[in-house]
Amino acid sequence: MTSAAPQDLVVTQATLADWPVISGWAAAEGWNPGLSDGPAFFAQDPEGFFLGRIDGEPVSAVSVVNQGPDYAFLGCYLVRPDLRGHGHGLTTWKTALAHAGDRTVGLDGVVAQQDNYRLSGFEIAHRTARFTGIAPEREAPGGVRPAGPADLAAIAAYDRACCPADRPRFLAEWLTGPGHRAFVRHDGERLAGYGVIRPGHDSLRIGPLFADTAEDARALFDALAADAAGREVALDVPQPNAAGVALAEEAGLRPSFETARMYTGPVRAHAQERVFGVATLELG
Repeated sequence: MTSAAPQDLVVTQATLADWPVISGWAAAEGWNPGLSDGPAFFAQDPEGFFLGRIDGEPVSAVSVVNQGPDYAFLGCYLVRPDLRGHGHGLTTWKTALAHAGDRTVGLDGVVAQQDNYRLSGFEIAHRTARFTGIAPEREAPGGVRPAGPADLAAIAAYDRACCPADRPRFLAEWLTGPGHRAFVRHDGERLAGYGVIRPGHDSLRIGPLFADTAEDARALFDALAADAAGREVALDVPQPNAAGVALAEEAGLRPSFETARMYTGPVRAHAQERVFGVATLELG
């Protein structure tokens, strides 16, 4: 897929080999991407990443990752700072968005871009706050253990209930990526939640943090915090989840960044009350 634009911009699908460029731009924006996010992102939809180039040099990026027949997620919308204001971002956006077809598209938009996203048909569903701070000293609680291969099916089913689409290929990589640590919480008979912590450019990232109850979420958070004690962590909490906000504040984390979850249309019903922390702002 290609598209020409002002100053001979050419937009093509990106490959995993291009990911360091995209993640480097994201890190420069202060988004703190995970160090090993690329393989999980591309596993879900290897054709969903796009780069705009001028004379072969990357200048813009966006991802539109198809997560099912009815849903896609847009992220990684970036333009090199020295080439902004020339329409390169919009051209890259329009080319990439065609990849979604007639799917509803979601995104987590930064405050400065939300009005522009509305012009493209996106409406705000809720706001999300990034909480950051030093992970407290916590003991790993009972009922929580590291996730293993035998847990993948149960985790995928739990994730399905918390998200607008299934994402098994993403999860298979996300749970086992370099430096990623995943924990599960059981109530004795069934999975009651799971969480993942991974290294980022600036701090450790916690996400997702999905749980049946605030107690389950706190137990998972304590296990993740025990694994990261004394280091800076970040957790993206949907603001409608008051218990999630309280959990972050009780742990001494403070809001540092805000986005809005926006959609172009309806999405399937999912258990938003279980979402104490989203997996990633790039894929939802």
